Amino acid sequence: MRNPVIVDALRTPMGRGKQGGSLSAVHPSDLLGQVLKALVERNGIDPARVDDVLVGCVSQVGEQSATPGRWALLSAGFPASVPSTTIDRKCGSGQQAVHFAAHGIAAGAYDIVIAGGVESMSRVPMGSARIGMDPFGDGANARYAPGLVSQGVAAELVARKWSLTREELDIYSATSHHRAAQAQAAGGFKDEILPIVTPDGIVDADETIRAKSSPEGLAELKTPFADTALEDRFEGIEWKITAGNSSQITDGASALLLMSEDTARALNLKPIARFAGFDVVGDDPTLMLTAPIPSTRRVLEKSGLSLDEIGHYEVNEAFAPVPLAWQRALAADPERLNPRGGAIALGHPLGASGARIMTTMIHAMRQTGTCYGLQTMCEAGGMANATILEVMN
Repeated sequence: MRNPVIVDALRTPMGRGKQGGSLSAVHPSDLLGQVLKALVERNGIDPARVDDVLVGCVSQVGEQSATPGRWALLSAGFPASVPSTTIDRKCGSGQQAVHFAAHGIAAGAYDIVIAGGVESMSRVPMGSARIGMDPFGDGANARYAPGLVSQGVAAELVARKWSLTREELDIYSATSHHRAAQAQAAGGFKDEILPIVTPDGIVDADETIRAKSSPEGLAELKTPFADTALEDRFEGIEWKITAGNSSQITDGASALLLMSEDTARALNLKPIARFAGFDVVGDDPTLMLTAPIPSTRRVLEKSGLSLDEIGHYEVNEAFAPVPLAWQRALAADPERLNPRGGAIALGHPLGASGARIMTTMIHAMRQTGTCYGLQTMCEAGGMANATILEVMN
């Protein structure tokens, strides 16, 4: 097998996923297209040599319905000979795209490949692809009845199972903003962010970070998932999840340039990271958000590493209970967990988040001299991906 490596990783700034957000005037294909163009140009890659462009995208409807990676690469000026495909593993779509790219290189199917994701949640609202639809079907509904619930309610169930208080969730969420604000102020995101051209000018910074966020302010927010009917189904459930301790609806794109280590050497390119482990697993579809726990255990076993040997943990902040339950279950060091903030502060552009988080983790590790990093993401339906990367200095 050939050894797949990451040569570069870029992302857009994160824009609020609503009309008037900093990136809302940019078509999703053009948003990703700017990242693709910069990725090949700054590495001196002939785009005709790219074997495939693998793009995570969740809401594949409207402006994201026609293989967005294909139109993004054409927008970027790539030759028409370069193909693309769209990957949907819900919140982990971008991470899964990177896995498939690395697997393809190891198997000899690819030599140079770009993997990433895009989601314009201002232009294609979350849930657009399933309005009025039952996504589960009779068989799954019958098997798990009456347990299948929305992700917000699943977050409530996770908080209940791990006895997480509203105060803990809000303290964690404010900390996410503070860590992201500190990284932003120190220039920590500069290496990973590509300034994006919009009709209103250049956007070069995340607009989602609230440096003055406080647990006291978050405590005043309402709990939108509260439902008295569910209290009969799930004994002891309390209502703690709010907009403040959940990930932000966001516009964004990210992409990573992968190739075989031999090809990188031949092109005189220095790899920045290699893969030490991969995993994907399913877990309870009612709790839905707990699969990062078994996936982490499995990827550590596959890699032969212990959690103590990992210097940086990224656990997607879909909701605050997700990283907190993960941290408790694995007795992980909270200082290594999402050290530059997560989706609560930086936002969660669904299909792009897996690539965005990996991009942030790689650059943070390079800046701090960290060797190993672990990334895992909960996904709708009770799934999770996990990746361990080794930074190459």
